[in-house]
Amino acid sequence: MAIESYFCSMETDTLTLKDIISESLNNSMTYSEYRNLVIKLVEEKSTTGNDKSEAFVEYTQLNDRRMRRWDKTGKVAEDMKTKIKNFDKKVTWLVISESWCGDAAHIMPIINKVAELNDNIDYKIVLRDENEALMNQFLTNGGQSIPKLIMLDSETLEVLNTFGPRPVVATNMVLAYKEEHGMLTPEFKEDLQRWYNKDKGQSIVEDLVSLLN
Repeated sequence: MAIESYFCSMETDTLTLKDIISESLNNSMTYSEYRNLVIKLVEEKSTTGNDKSEAFVEYTQLNDRRMRRWDKTGKVAEDMKTKIKNFDKKVTWLVISESWCGDAAHIMPIINKVAELNDNIDYKIVLRDENEALMNQFLTNGGQSIPKLIMLDSETLEVLNTFGPRPVVATNMVLAYKEEHGMLTPEFKEDLQRWYNKDKGQSIVEDLVSLLN
């Protein structure tokens, strides 16, 4: 996937994009730390992000269960494992997310499965509402859609590519439904969750491998 043409200006006030990325990396956490944070939030009946409403708390609880399932059952096909293990450039996968995001609950554990296969891939996570300057540099059709993966050269912090907020197949499903119906209905969102479950993360893996190529 090509780097989006909708990147905002490379400067935000006096900060360059590299400054923003560097600051966000300083605020980042590992996937293990993120999972521990979500578990703690579930215990506290809370959520990440600015919206602490009951609905978002319930989304976080649901997503913890989804991530727990993918952490246990997510797999990478053998042919994909070979391609991932052969990647020899040091990169950082900086992912913008929030605990309430339904797509993120399916995607982030699969990103972790891929990153675990190659020490050259450093997987880091930041929260959207705490890193607005970064989010605003990587908008999708003008919106702060998450999860968003930014692939960086680990040494120079150059942006090499991006992925998200959904795998290509799911994105096409969303676009087609919006074109026909004008908006996403609760029924479609349920269908999308079923698609994630049926796909078992393989479309996500394929898109991530394409980043490495």
